Amino acid sequence: MGLFRSVVFLLVLHLLQGSDTSLIQLNNNGYEGVIIAIDPAVPEDGKIIEQIKDMVTTASTYLFEATEKRFFFKNVSILIPENWKENSEYKRPKLESYEHADVLVAPPTLPGRDEPYTKQFTACGEKGEYIHLTPDFVLGKSESEYGPSGRLFVHEWAHLRWGVFDEYNEDEPYYSATSKKIEATRCPTGITGINRVYTCQGDSCVTRACRIDSKTKLYEKDCQFFPEKDQTEKASIMFMQGIDSVVEFCKENNHNREAPSLQNKMCNSRSTWDVISNSEDFKNTTSMVAPPPPPVFSLLKISQRIMCLVLDKSGSMAGSNRLNRMNQAAKHFLMQTIENGSWVGMVHFDSTAYIKSKLIQITSSNERNKLLESLPTAASGGTSICRGIKSAFQVLTGTYPQIDGSEIVLLTDGEDNTAGSCVDEVRQSGAIIHFIALGPSADQAVIEMSTITGGKHKYASDEAANNGLIDAFAALVSGNADLSQQSLQLESKGLTLNNNLWMNGTVIIDSTVGKDTFFLVTWNGQSPTISLWDPNGKRMENFTVDTDSKIAYLSIPGTAKVGVWTYSLQAKQNSEILTITVNSRAANSSVPPITVNAKMNKDTNSFPSPMIVYAEILQGFVPILGANVTAFIESNSGKTEVLQLLDNGAGKIEGNPPRPKIDEDTQTPLESFSRTASGGAFVVSNVSNLPLPDLYPPSQITDLEATRDGDNISLTWTAPGDDFDVGKAQQYIIRINGSLLDLRDNFDDALQVNTTDLLPKEANSEETFAFKPGNISEENATHIFIAIQSVDKSNLTSKVSNIAQVALFIPEADSSPDETQPNPSPGENLPNSGVSISSLVLSVVGSVALVSIILSTAVCILNKKKNSRRPRTEF
Repeated sequence: MGLFRSVVFLLVLHLLQGSDTSLIQLNNNGYEGVIIAIDPAVPEDGKIIEQIKDMVTTASTYLFEATEKRFFFKNVSILIPENWKENSEYKRPKLESYEHADVLVAPPTLPGRDEPYTKQFTACGEKGEYIHLTPDFVLGKSESEYGPSGRLFVHEWAHLRWGVFDEYNEDEPYYSATSKKIEATRCPTGITGINRVYTCQGDSCVTRACRIDSKTKLYEKDCQFFPEKDQTEKASIMFMQGIDSVVEFCKENNHNREAPSLQNKMCNSRSTWDVISNSEDFKNTTSMVAPPPPPVFSLLKISQRIMCLVLDKSGSMAGSNRLNRMNQAAKHFLMQTIENGSWVGMVHFDSTAYIKSKLIQITSSNERNKLLESLPTAASGGTSICRGIKSAFQVLTGTYPQIDGSEIVLLTDGEDNTAGSCVDEVRQSGAIIHFIALGPSADQAVIEMSTITGGKHKYASDEAANNGLIDAFAALVSGNADLSQQSLQLESKGLTLNNNLWMNGTVIIDSTVGKDTFFLVTWNGQSPTISLWDPNGKRMENFTVDTDSKIAYLSIPGTAKVGVWTYSLQAKQNSEILTITVNSRAANSSVPPITVNAKMNKDTNSFPSPMIVYAEILQGFVPILGANVTAFIESNSGKTEVLQLLDNGAGKIEGNPPRPKIDEDTQTPLESFSRTASGGAFVVSNVSNLPLPDLYPPSQITDLEATRDGDNISLTWTAPGDDFDVGKAQQYIIRINGSLLDLRDNFDDALQVNTTDLLPKEANSEETFAFKPGNISEENATHIFIAIQSVDKSNLTSKVSNIAQVALFIPEADSSPDETQPNPSPGENLPNSGVSISSLVLSVVGSVALVSIILSTAVCILNKKKNSRRPRTEF
């Protein structure tokens, strides 16, 4: 694993569960199962709970009217951290957890920035991940900046639930309209306001009219659009819901298709209402006659983790070294992954079930060792999954009368035609079922149990060198524990050794981790020679060797040294299978560790619909950019495919929010670090065994940029592949037009640029091309608009790219004088505008759509704030 610009990151990713982890149900027009979770890092404040209730209650009425009397919030659970004081109103959660939260109340992504946002990984019309609100926002401390919290919550809900985007664009706040005027990016155009530059030095602030940039022929960089508070337009909630008159989404009759808004870019110029009205929610409901009831709130407090391991010891577990591999993984889980304070019990099952350990609270290594002694030692008999689960219920109720929120980890290697008989009992129990399928015969009824209870579905093949079983157990960290308590996987590697009996490598311990660092080595035949050196070259001794389970492990006391740890494993025989796994916890509870999350676009799919891998790297809620990411996709036969995940524009998902500016001023280079993440299983059906035709076109180009250099126009973009982002396209079709709408709607009829000498490069390469535009037929065109389409060797064409533009001459600007004026005090009029400061509307926020894949340049982390260019209300 080599260094890249002194920074390295490796993500080993077994493909993950579906992106829709929400438990929300739509029942008779009302949203049920909405989870609003208060992060453990939020200091206890009962006012937060009351303000959440007020916000959602107000939002419910606003949502009902905005959706033509169709939707409202019916029941909402507020998840309260374990570290808050007990209260008689607080109940124990059932399936509710932080992993299923729809709204997070958590510290700001960047210090001092309270923008609410919605994290959206996916495309137009697809659900987002969650809404992020800061405590100060919930407490109303930011209302003067963001407007009424209930209205803003509806704005974010539209991102989350219906996959719409903002109708402004921070990166392109202005555009040249067909009217030959410079217009602010907004919907609808009937929203009136003024364009001004507002600057401050110390306590002195001035405003002035906006000048036109000589290069872009649009308003200068610092120009902002200030909407007037008194409006008559009823739309749009996705532009500025804080305006009093705004109670609707933009519809076909008032949608601004010209504006370079994120909604137009991401949704092919469809209006937000068009996307919403074509959602499954809309299709499955009709308008109500009577007004809805107010929301019902449940207060749920996180408590100690309660878990029962249900382990298969049937006869089939004797094959392929399954029983021992299960014990290796379970030992790693019990020694390292499960958090202190948790209660753990154990059940074995074959054709019957055996309670091997009642619930034991883990407070030291003594309890962990006692559980290790309860693992199965022999495999025999049939398979009765339901008996194992029912015995787990007995274990759980033996200590706690209520099963609500308890977890069952079920590992089995085979199918059981009676498993479906207890699905309803599982559904009603309140327990969460995590299913680990070992081998290719996953039982469908158990998959259903996992799905309906909000549990995780993991898979491990019989290919021991892939280390999938240990990874599956290691992924079962508590979703409700503080991040500093969670075990993080730094390394997971395995090899089958034949001619070369050595397995060598390095593990990076960065400064955000190092506590409870744990090295685990496994083998299939004979115990290997193990050598481990810390960053100073000191050899680590005293590995504990368990020859029966064929594992060796070492726990580093205190906090492991930061730097590169080196290991060398020497096998004693040919065809030996060795694996190494390294875990650690946060070095400091006040400094969030670097984490990796990854997921698929779906957990079930049908060929030829593609599967998409998403990955994100965070420190707390701050995204880390520029990581080298490798995804390993393992089939049920153990065959592995390798993908490099890149973020270079080829697979870019646009964001909705005001985002920190990504330049040298807002990035801090990080030290080297490494993480691995193991996800869940996914299924693709209807795959033919016959040779497959070419079904996949090149991916859409999304980062086309254009600049003018004299008479030439220079273009840059990221090369797509022959099949999406793999291979090399056959050719590019570049077309230009003087009208953005004409180019977008009638690309094939636009003027084509000669690209005879333009030969596509390999996917993910940077492409450049320059040309002379020739004559544009549109009279009085102020800009040339350019787009690209890629063609593969089978003549399949990509979607048309994003539209770039270059200016021809200056369009009509505001007639306001250009003089600079002192900033007036509240209540006074802006110079030459007739608009009072106190009448300017509150600013709004949008949602964050994280990039779908990770950058492959130097790793950096956002750490400074940038002045927002969103519509705002005050100077």
